[in-house]
Amino acid sequence: MTEDTYKTITAPAEGIYTEKRSKFIAIALPVQSVAAVKEYLETYQKKYYDARHVCYAYMLGPERKDFRANDNGEPSGTAGKPILGQINSHGLTDVLVIVVRYFGGIKLGTSGLIVAYRMAAAEALGAATVIEKTVDEEVTFFFEYPFMNDVMRIVKEEGPEIVDQGYDTDCRMTLRIRRSRMPRLKERLAKVETLRMDE
Repeated sequence: MTEDTYKTITAPAEGIYTEKRSKFIAIALPVQSVAAVKEYLETYQKKYYDARHVCYAYMLGPERKDFRANDNGEPSGTAGKPILGQINSHGLTDVLVIVVRYFGGIKLGTSGLIVAYRMAAAEALGAATVIEKTVDEEVTFFFEYPFMNDVMRIVKEEGPEIVDQGYDTDCRMTLRIRRSRMPRLKERLAKVETLRMDE
């Protein structure tokens, strides 16, 4: 994995783990914002309103710096951390894993809980389809119409995605390309006459 790619999941996936009659239902979900995390948590807390605990962990962003683990009333560090540990060991981001626990009447102890939450999270992530995505950047620039052919030649050769384009007094274009290829794209565009970049 290079510095401009990251791994995430494509669709929700579930896993179930049972230990001493306690049932752990794990749901792995693709998310891209804290707002989406909150929405899913509300949904699943309502759906499993009768469960003893609804614990979770999430990781957001290609840099994998935005994360949180929540034990939801379980002893500190026995639920959220092992769930987050599974997200990390799979090297994933933009993912939320919720583990719902139905208490079976037998206490598992802290080490038992850690294993159970870890195993449930692993089941859900193991069932998920993992894909690699590129970290993309966008650049917007303006140029005069006579230089359209020069710009289009660069677009054809460098292969960025055209996100947006407009033709008023000047031509305007927004391109998206993976981060590692952006410097070369900008360097080539900068050589086109009349072209100015929107910083």
